[in-house]
Amino acid sequence: MRFLVISDLHGNIPMLNKLDDEFKAADAVLFAGDFAEVGHTETGKPSMEALCKKHELIFSVIGNCDEPSFLEELEKQDISVENTLVYHDGLYFAGSGGGSKFTGTTPNERTDEELLADFDIVGNTKDGADKNGRWDSLILIMHNPPKDTKCDEVSPSVHVGSPLLRKFIEDKEPLAVITGHIHEAAAIDKINDTVIINPGPLAGGFYAVMETAKDSSGWKVTKAELYRTA
Repeated sequence: MRFLVISDLHGNIPMLNKLDDEFKAADAVLFAGDFAEVGHTETGKPSMEALCKKHELIFSVIGNCDEPSFLEELEKQDISVENTLVYHDGLYFAGSGGGSKFTGTTPNERTDEELLADFDIVGNTKDGADKNGRWDSLILIMHNPPKDTKCDEVSPSVHVGSPLLRKFIEDKEPLAVITGHIHEAAAIDKINDTVIINPGPLAGGFYAVMETAKDSSGWKVTKAELYRTA
């Protein structure tokens, strides 16, 4: 499968139009939250509606700049994977929304425990896990990045991601993790065999493409690349 990987639109609807060819080429879209412009939560709904017009298959969470109640709008559009587990075409998708508590100035800041709780459904089922508890068919979408990768680095050796989300990834070994939130940390990295992608803020033209395939040994990420549109 080919995925268009995006995050942090922040109300910049015109930027969606610049990716029309990528939307057409993608089998699905993975969006890691922050529909709304910073400080203007009212921009979230029109941003979401514009995104939904671009592709029929979207897996998404909300970000720290989105009101917690905005999750209901995603659920109405059937694009949310937050606090749930969705199965499609051999792969599982689960999500965690919002960002870690920091400034207190954005509407959806949560404790590490709250962020992790969105994945309780994964911890409470074994449907997609192998005999060792490894989920190689699982893609996690989390607005807040896990700690200590290139995807949560705000300056050299300064990492602001979630320790609990990292531990969860180490335990479950999912196929891939899609994240965002830290605009300056657009990167592709790994935690063991799990591919971690922060595409960077779509508001600034940043995005990524990920491709997956299944062979006799299980699911693999066969491509993961970062891009920026003019």
